[in-house]
Amino acid sequence: MTFSPRYFQIALSLALVGVGLGCGEGGPPEHGRLSIAVIPMGTTHEYWKSIHAGAEKAARELDVEIVWKGPQKEDDRGQQIAVVEDMIARRVAGIVLAPLDRSGLRQIVAEARAAGIPTVVVDSGLEGDEHISFVATDNRKGGELGAQRLVEVLGGTGNIILMRVMVGAESTMGREEGFLAEISKHPGIRILSDNQYGGITTETAYQLGENLLNRFPEVDGIFCPNESTTFGMLRALTDAGKAGKVKFVGFDSSEKLITALAEGQLQGLVLQNPFRMGELGVKTVVEYARDPSNAPAKRVDTGVVIATPENRNDPEIAHLLRPPVDEYLN
Repeated sequence: MTFSPRYFQIALSLALVGVGLGCGEGGPPEHGRLSIAVIPMGTTHEYWKSIHAGAEKAARELDVEIVWKGPQKEDDRGQQIAVVEDMIARRVAGIVLAPLDRSGLRQIVAEARAAGIPTVVVDSGLEGDEHISFVATDNRKGGELGAQRLVEVLGGTGNIILMRVMVGAESTMGREEGFLAEISKHPGIRILSDNQYGGITTETAYQLGENLLNRFPEVDGIFCPNESTTFGMLRALTDAGKAGKVKFVGFDSSEKLITALAEGQLQGLVLQNPFRMGELGVKTVVEYARDPSNAPAKRVDTGVVIATPENRNDPEIAHLLRPPVDEYLN
């Protein structure tokens, strides 16, 4: 018998899912309790840990079990599809999904629905109406806020770089589009580069950051639309001796980014509320699983704000910079 390369790709993805890949899979549900799958784009970044913690908070309050499992790499659509397939086979009561691709995950979510398993999409949008609700940031607004802050700290003039993340992710694409739309309103700002992708790891973003800084030594300001690109570019700026000299606005939070904000190496961080996203995602799918007559809102906006060196200690901002992850994951 002859097998196609596609067969082996699918088989490998399913095999990797079977061994768990160290992705923090939860234990089996206790008898009589609902089991809810929470499937992020990845599991290593602080952002996803915040979503996990919020999901666990909801699980404690609602007395359900969480199965937390995601692809090893945040650009592996095939593996994320295989994770969803695995959860359908397990007959979980519901799925909370942060889709890696706004079109590529639509079919598998439709398969979950056909199997009687509702899906709530979080973080990044998905085409179609097979999911029952979408709980996320207004990502376009987040990009607009980033642009406004960068224009503000540049005094309305300067040469800037936008480092993108990856093709296909609705969330970061929305931020990039919002950023460019807002920047276009300011004729004193010149874009040096806006078509380069840093990828989903800090290392690839760092390498591209080095390249961009070498190509455009005249850069005055930079915007990065997620945690990995922000930290990768921060490393590149630090190594080039330009941290704090080039105005820099990023997205999301981690301890190293919080430190950079305090030290003036970052002039702004656009903050989402991933903890709330995970919490509402689980609550929404559990309420529906228990009573399908409770139709949820199709779109829930979890908010977005800008953190600056000046407001970073304000209670609302401080809570978003450091959500209570350890309280629920340790």
